[in-house]
Amino acid sequence: MEPITHLMTGAVLARSGFNRKAAYATATMTLAAEAPDLDTLWSIRGPIAAFQHHRGWTHTLLGLPFEAALIVGAIWLFHRWRSRRNEAPKQTDPALPYDPTTTPLPRHHAPVRWGLLYGFSLIALLSHLLLDWTNNYGLRPFFPFNPHWYAGSIVFIFEPVIFLLLLLALIAPSLFGLISSEVGARKQAFRGRGWAIFSLVAIVVLWTLRFVEHAEALQLAQSTDYNGARVSRVFASPYPVNPFHWQTVAETPQFYQLATVDTLNSVVATSTQADIIYKPPTTIATLVAKRSWLGEAYLDWSQYPVVTDIGTNEEGLTAVTFRDLRFFYDTPFLAGREKPPLSGTVYLNADRRIVRMDMDGRTQH
Repeated sequence: MEPITHLMTGAVLARSGFNRKAAYATATMTLAAEAPDLDTLWSIRGPIAAFQHHRGWTHTLLGLPFEAALIVGAIWLFHRWRSRRNEAPKQTDPALPYDPTTTPLPRHHAPVRWGLLYGFSLIALLSHLLLDWTNNYGLRPFFPFNPHWYAGSIVFIFEPVIFLLLLLALIAPSLFGLISSEVGARKQAFRGRGWAIFSLVAIVVLWTLRFVEHAEALQLAQSTDYNGARVSRVFASPYPVNPFHWQTVAETPQFYQLATVDTLNSVVATSTQADIIYKPPTTIATLVAKRSWLGEAYLDWSQYPVVTDIGTNEEGLTAVTFRDLRFFYDTPFLAGREKPPLSGTVYLNADRRIVRMDMDGRTQH
């Protein structure tokens, strides 16, 4: 999912009751919920390095304990810095130095419990993996023991319904708090627990609905007649907002058939002309491109790759494109037909040597 959803998920998780158990729970869980995406720093080394390492070891069960330790360590450093900046309270013996670890916290504040914070951090990190699993990009949680990519493919990478549910859980307590203060109601120490639980339960209900409709979309795509061609496998990609609207890919021996599925009315809409992607032939150029850095990383990740030799361009270079049909559809947030996301190009000279590699329009230097 996109970063804001991850951050809000961590904050809402903390409000569901964890913030009552330990100080800094909200900060810890908010940071931890987004921490795995630190692998985007690989973009410093270029677009292919970023693509190869995205959702890498930071998105694995093996990496989570180390990430949790880093998050809690950062919070501990902040706590020490903040304690030293605070003015020391009066003590029985003024000769004794101020010890922030033994000074009682203000009333209604949860105590600092580092062990609990570490556990809370792991929960927030797991929420990141769960959210990423729900979209069709996938992740490898058991890497390096199991390199398989897993993708639930039930939620679009940005789901407005989930976003609004999380936002509601965060702002509703403040809005109702203003109303309560106007009528003189007593201010609560930890507000928003009910809204947070409601939001999280609603998201689980939405996932359940989408999981059921996803299975229905696959069934409809599998049972549709594509001019008598045998269907070997199918895939369904989600649209945002509408849980009954899906884009499907059906693979046959000679071609891929794209279709739009309405699971509410059990309708499969497809065109035998515009929605057919024929499997491109294998050429020397495609064989060389598949063995490139981009090619190996792409084929390791892609479930429905289309590798196409598009011939020689104006520079005299042979271009080989890499596309994944899971993202070959239009939504309000991307133009997948015209410019498919997560696409790469390998350029070869007349000697079939690789001279350039591009990923999403950015050149790897």
